[in-house]
Amino acid sequence: MNMTPKNTTRNTTGPAHGTKLTKETYERLVAELEDLTTRGRNDIATTIEAARALGDLSENGDYHAAKDTQGKMESRIRQLQALLKTATVVQDDGGDGSVSAGSIVTLRYDGDDEDDVQRYFVGSIEERRGDMPVVSPSAPLGKALLGKRAGATVEYNAPGGSLKVTLVEVRA
Repeated sequence: MNMTPKNTTRNTTGPAHGTKLTKETYERLVAELEDLTTRGRNDIATTIEAARALGDLSENGDYHAAKDTQGKMESRIRQLQALLKTATVVQDDGGDGSVSAGSIVTLRYDGDDEDDVQRYFVGSIEERRGDMPVVSPSAPLGKALLGKRAGATVEYNAPGGSLKVTLVEVRA
């Protein structure tokens, strides 16, 4: 399956451009899809066949576990196919100090103490870094932050009302 991404600059926004991914993440997801559709499917088929050989399927825990694993794997395959079909590969320009997809931002919410800050990764959940919370560039906070530099204060509409944050630090 040919999953050629759209190539754009880092600051392209809007839902028509699909999920923004770095080249490295795009390639990692393509490799994951390839692995799941080849080795993964072969391995699960072998596991299901071995479980079937154990006898009565109605009380065969190994068989049901393998079928459950197969369902989750096929769901991930469909998710990756849909994601990669509309993905936009964003160029990593090394960072000019402004917020863009792939940035790590440190924010202080209006009214919080000087040292009470929150760190977020701006980008797709697929590019998550460890357990750091992710802010989508298309979310209200993400849209408000894009293009801003450290020191800027932005306001955005959250489900609970309008919030104001100060951008303390931007890292590429």
